[in-house]
Amino acid sequence: MYQEERLISIIDYLKEHKRISVDQICSLLHVSRDTARRDLVKLKERGAIIRTRGGAILPTNHDEIKDYSGRLNIVSEEKNMIGKAAASLIREGDHVIFDASTTVQACAEHLPDMNCTIITNSINQAEVLSSRKGVDIHLLGGKLQKEHRFLYGASVIEKLSSYHVDKALIGVVGVSEHGLTIAHEEDGMVKRKIISQAEQVIALADHSKIGRTDFFQYAELSDIDLLITDRLPDKEFQRLLDQHGVELLVAE
Repeated sequence: MYQEERLISIIDYLKEHKRISVDQICSLLHVSRDTARRDLVKLKERGAIIRTRGGAILPTNHDEIKDYSGRLNIVSEEKNMIGKAAASLIREGDHVIFDASTTVQACAEHLPDMNCTIITNSINQAEVLSSRKGVDIHLLGGKLQKEHRFLYGASVIEKLSSYHVDKALIGVVGVSEHGLTIAHEEDGMVKRKIISQAEQVIALADHSKIGRTDFFQYAELSDIDLLITDRLPDKEFQRLLDQHGVELLVAE
């Protein structure tokens, strides 16, 4: 096998398994330890890997977090499917907290006229729900994050302490073995409090968020009861959900 073929095989392995050791390269590609190390040096020179003691990992890919309006236009079909499935779970008389994610906004857009109470820190969610007959809206007051259009701070968290709700709907930037993560700590602190106030925690995440880890962890996988997504995750992630008692709903 030529070196370029080996390099491709190493990268493919890393994409699936996240890390690789020199011994694993030797076993996988039937090469000596010196050859395996030379292959890792070549990949490091290209910026394709980060060397670790005894092997390598893939470099972290930090995607730009777009503003709220920009995120509304990303994978809108998937978010629409997930939002419709989430809206179908809300019942007459429910008390529900909506966080400030665009996927949860898709749920708000599918919510029919019904008697229920929605608590939210999102000015967009409040606006969408204001046209729904029977929906009682509680908008949490705090400091406005202008770019992402959510309210946060001590006053939001303090007010949330007063509520005990049937369901909480939260969006994620990443959901992985590291739990639920997001880019902004101030938003994550609000989400953490939302989770603690709900009987049932429902996380909404399109397929691009699964297996991804972002900057701030605001919940463990075991903190959520149900994950709604648009594609069936791989077997490894399904086993991870089972281990933490998380139900899975794939929107269609």
